[in-house]
Amino acid sequence: MTAPASASVAPARRLVVEGAHVATVDAHDTEHAGGHVVVDGTRIVAVGPGPAPAWCTAGLAAPGSAAGSVPGSAVPAAAPIPVERVDGRGHLLTPGLVNTHHHLYQWLTRGIAQDSILFDWLVALYPTWARIDEPLVEAGAAAAIAVLARSGCTTVGDHHYVFPAGAGDLLGGIVRAAGTVGVRLHATRGSMDLGRSQGGLPPDFAVETTDAALRAGQEAVARFHDPSGDARVQIAIAPCSPFSVTADLLREAAVLGRQLGVRLHTHGSETVEEDAFCLERFGRTPTQYLEDLGWLGDDVWMAHCVHLDDHAIGRFAATGTGVAHCPSSNGRLAAGIAPIASLLRAGAPVGLGVDGAASNESGQLGTEIRQAVLFGRLRSGADAFSVRQGLRLATIGGARVLGRDADLGSIEVGKLADLALWRVDGVEFAGIADPVAALGLASMPPLARLWVGGDAVVADGELVHADQGLLAEGAARASADLRARV
Repeated sequence: MTAPASASVAPARRLVVEGAHVATVDAHDTEHAGGHVVVDGTRIVAVGPGPAPAWCTAGLAAPGSAAGSVPGSAVPAAAPIPVERVDGRGHLLTPGLVNTHHHLYQWLTRGIAQDSILFDWLVALYPTWARIDEPLVEAGAAAAIAVLARSGCTTVGDHHYVFPAGAGDLLGGIVRAAGTVGVRLHATRGSMDLGRSQGGLPPDFAVETTDAALRAGQEAVARFHDPSGDARVQIAIAPCSPFSVTADLLREAAVLGRQLGVRLHTHGSETVEEDAFCLERFGRTPTQYLEDLGWLGDDVWMAHCVHLDDHAIGRFAATGTGVAHCPSSNGRLAAGIAPIASLLRAGAPVGLGVDGAASNESGQLGTEIRQAVLFGRLRSGADAFSVRQGLRLATIGGARVLGRDADLGSIEVGKLADLALWRVDGVEFAGIADPVAALGLASMPPLARLWVGGDAVVADGELVHADQGLLAEGAARASADLRARV
C-alpha cells in the first residue's frame, strides 16, 4: 500500500523501516515477514512485504501527492526528503501499545498492602493518597510513564480521582509528565464525593463536593482537551466507582461529558464485594445501576469488569461500552478473571490496562499481553484466546476503547506512526517459530525503538527526550516524602 492522493506537501522527514516482521493488526491481521513501513512526518505512507519502494528510499514525493509534478508518479519534490533508514531484520514491528487504564500517581505507593483484597487495600492506602500534591504527582507520573514507554506504550490512559484540597494543579502535573517522556495522554478528571460518613468507602477528607467535581471536570476539558485526530492530550470525565461516588455525580457527570463531547470512564464490577455493595445499597448489579444513570454507551469505557453476567455482557456489546482489561492487577488483588473471550465474541470493545502501580508493581504494558493470553485461557480454554487476540487488545482494541481507532492502533496507510520495534533475535527468542508469540507467550522482548507520530521516544531501551536516571531519583524522593507525611 502507498500514500493516498490526499497527501499535500513534501514532508520534512521520512522514516523507512525494512526487514522486520510487520504485524499490522489491521482488520485482516495482515502480517509481512521481512516487510517495510514508511512514515512521512507523523503518518504512515506505505506498508507492505519486502523492501520499501525505490521512491521511499530515494527521498522522492509519494505517488499521487501534490508535492510531485506528475500525478500518480514519484518524482523529486522541491527539495529532497531526508530519509532515516532503520534495519528491522531480527525484529517484530507492531503498532504502539495503548494503555486504557492507569493511576499514575500510585507509582509512589508500590509495595504496600501486598496481601489485601481491593476494599482492604483501598482503606489502607487512602490516607496516604490524600496527602499527594502537584510536585509529587508529577514526579510519580513521569517515572510511571517512562516505564510504560519502555514497555512499548505510546498512548497512556490515566484515571486520576484523588484531589486533596490545596494540592495544586495535579492534572497539569500529569500532562507535563507525559510531555516530558513524549507519549500521548488520555487523562481523566476523576472524582469522589461519597465519603465514609455517607456510606462510601473513602474517608471524608479524601472526597470533594458534587458541584466542585463537576466544575473541575469542565475546567479540565477547557484547559487540556484536544479533539483533533493527532491529539497528544485528551480528557475524559471519570467519577471513580459506585462505592465512592453518589448517584447525583454519576448522573450529572454523564450529562456533562456528553455536553462537552468527551468520553466517560469509571470502574465497574471489579470485585464480588462491589457486587454485594451495589445489590445491598441499590438493589441492582453494578451494570444495572450504572446503566440507569446513563453510563452505558459507545462513549463510555469501564475498568476491570471482572464480574459480568450474561445480561451485562450483552448490554456492553449492544451499547458499545468499552472495557479496560487489567489482568495483572486483578490477579494481585484476587479480584478474579474477567470474561474477555465472552465480551469479544459478543462484540464489545476491549483494551488492556496496567492499572495503578500500587496494584501492579511492574507498571509495564507489554507484559500485560502475555497475562491477558494466559488469564483468558485459564477462564475459557487453551483455544479460546490466541496471542494475536492479546496483541489486538493492546493495540487496536485499546484505540477503539478510547475512541481513537481511526488514527491509532494498527499499521495502515494514513494512520499516525505510533510504532513499537521489538528485538526478537536475542538468545531469549532466537529461533522462535512465531515472532508474535514472543509478545504473547514468552517474556517481553527488548524494545529497540518506539515512535510516537514518527518521533523517536525510546531507542535501544533508553528514553530519548528524558533522563530516566533523573526520573528514577525524582520518584524515589517523592515516594519518601509522601511516606513521611503519613
